[in-house]
Amino acid sequence: MKKNKPKVLIVDDMKENVELMEAYLSVEPYEVICAYGGKEALQKVEEEKPDIVLLDVMMPEVNGYEVCKILKENPETQFIPVLMLTALSELEDRIKGIEVGLMTFSRNL
Repeated sequence: MKKNKPKVLIVDDMKENVELMEAYLSVEPYEVICAYGGKEALQKVEEEKPDIVLLDVMMPEVNGYEVCKILKENPETQFIPVLMLTALSELEDRIKGIEVGLMTFSRNL
């Protein structure tokens, strides 16, 4: 029986950031799924059932905070760990992340 690779969903509206994270993770035993905005991320979560979400904050339409809040309010997705990758570093940004259920909050590479 073949063991499935853990699924990692990378979400960022900047293609370069997605490609960079995908390159980092491609050397590891992960199945990488990409989304280029909040709406697409929510669709991918529903379709692909990722094991973890790497999420940007600042995106048009549906930002990372909103995506996280939606995931954490849904019983089917509430336990998916969400790691927010962002250039934001103010205490208020971290507090807002905690309020929406973030697992952790990290600055971009």
